[in-house]
Amino acid sequence: MSKLSFAIPSKGRLKEQTEQWLAGLGFPVSQIGGDRGYQAEIAGLGDVEMRLLSAREIAQGLIEGSLHIGVTGEDLLHDLAPEGPGDFRVVRQLGFGAADVIVAVPQAWLDVDTMSDLEAAGAAFRKLHHRRLRVATKYMRLTRRFFAAKSVGEYRLVESAGATEAAPTTGAADVIVDITSTGATLRANGLKILSDGVILKSEASFALSPTADWSEAAQASCSKLLGRLAPGSTTDAKKLLNTFLTQV
Repeated sequence: MSKLSFAIPSKGRLKEQTEQWLAGLGFPVSQIGGDRGYQAEIAGLGDVEMRLLSAREIAQGLIEGSLHIGVTGEDLLHDLAPEGPGDFRVVRQLGFGAADVIVAVPQAWLDVDTMSDLEAAGAAFRKLHHRRLRVATKYMRLTRRFFAAKSVGEYRLVESAGATEAAPTTGAADVIVDITSTGATLRANGLKILSDGVILKSEASFALSPTADWSEAAQASCSKLLGRLAPGSTTDAKKLLNTFLTQV
């Protein structure tokens, strides 16, 4: 990749807010091919390959190194990264697209308020029903890491393909790990968030890939953007980029 590869969300409010953020920095984006197009142009950064992708595709591209920079949710970056935060670099949280990744259980479970309670309930559940508690989620890695950190082992993961919050009601799972902004949907489905069950406070973030092929041209274009985020000389922006790329 000789030129900078830059991806932003392809649709919805996240796309609109990202475009507003870039325009505010002096880099307006124009979509090619109308509303259904998946390519775009960005002014002011030089020769850039601008892509419109899903937030998940952007996170995966940054981790794999097929993208230099992009805007996506921190929840996806953390969940898709095999080695954790070392697989990506968050340059700046953007102040929109906020959502918490949480652990929720049925409100009827009056004695389960913490992750420790959940482990105890899991042991009792297994003894009574001869199976582990099922935890429905789209966040497989995040869930495993968090449950391990909380010393919770009496569970098995069920990958959610639809509305995760409905899993306990339909009998597909007993517990869920999902994202929420207000908690209203959880409450409507008879669920409560555990008191220590906030796994990650996520929001849309501008991130870069430490594994991408960073040519001189790609570094030069990215430095222009970083220069607007941290006003200073071009040399300062290049040093900032190098800092992100070499940090452990």
